[in-house]
Amino acid sequence: MKLLQRALHLYADGIFGKLTDEAVRECQKSHGLVADGIVGAKTWEALGIDETTMQLKKSRRSINEIIVHCSATPEGRNVSVDEIRRWHLQRGFADIGYHYVVYLDGSIKEGRNVNTAGAHCTGHNTHSIGVCYIGGCAKDGKTAKDTRTGKQKESLVWLLKSLKSLYPKASIHGHREYANKACPSFDAYNEYKSL
Repeated sequence: MKLLQRALHLYADGIFGKLTDEAVRECQKSHGLVADGIVGAKTWEALGIDETTMQLKKSRRSINEIIVHCSATPEGRNVSVDEIRRWHLQRGFADIGYHYVVYLDGSIKEGRNVNTAGAHCTGHNTHSIGVCYIGGCAKDGKTAKDTRTGKQKESLVWLLKSLKSLYPKASIHGHREYANKACPSFDAYNEYKSL
């Protein structure tokens, strides 16, 4: 129950109450599932959770890096996985480049399947997981800024800890360590090196 609540970005009290039921139904609806509040295989799949292990789905690829990105969008602007997917398809990608996206409200959405190499960091895609948070620019849309909300910060820590439990030898980095850009607009390596 607590894993479900964390995946839905709720307070993990272990009680399937009204708030959890509502969040499950919203998740199901947003993924085109029957919004019945019953957490079955399709709902776990939509949440990116392996139903047999009750953990995030583990890639069959060998993962040695987790790379944090920002969407490079203005502070406070909501952007969906589908919108990022459209941007990436327009650039000639086969799918969204990131494996996980953290929304402004802290909810975590699955992007590209973890078994498929990402398209998020040249020279590092084959053996990495790409994580993107929405934001990274000031309201002007040009100036780099750490715009993570409190809920995004909490969700990023939870997601990165979960990924580290799946890939204990993987190191966490910011995209800016590998590219001449500010992304993710904060020092991810130092902030997360103790995870």
